[in-house]
Amino acid sequence: MPFRRYAEFSGRSRRMEFWMFTLLTFIVELVCFALMFAGGFNLASMSDPTAVPEAPGVLFWLGAGLLLIYVLAALIPSIAVTVRRLHDRDMSGWWYLGVIVASLIPILNIVAAIGFLVLMLLPGTAGPNRFGPDPKDPNSAEVFA
Repeated sequence: MPFRRYAEFSGRSRRMEFWMFTLLTFIVELVCFALMFAGGFNLASMSDPTAVPEAPGVLFWLGAGLLLIYVLAALIPSIAVTVRRLHDRDMSGWWYLGVIVASLIPILNIVAAIGFLVLMLLPGTAGPNRFGPDPKDPNSAEVFA
């Protein structure tokens, strides 16, 4: 759904839409990192200054390329679905920018991350709010328009 609503920052998104997109992103990144490790990416050789680095294999570059393509393709939809999720909580999307800025400050970044996680887990406001109709209301025809 977030890829269908690629750059749509208006409206509301349910928890299910947000967390399924997060799960998809996690699975794609896991597969790409598995390809990179299978292709010769080794964390141990990075910490040992005496180790002679080996050239990464084809699978490493395939995984890295796929990861780069997915991250670039999913950047705008991930921001959009997060803003719509905040709209479902009847909050402005600018709160997301506040969380990003707060995550740059040491110590406060932990509090901001936990608070944002809890906020994304909470249910949306029941009924219509200032950002649109309730996406969970089956009687609202506007949701499916």
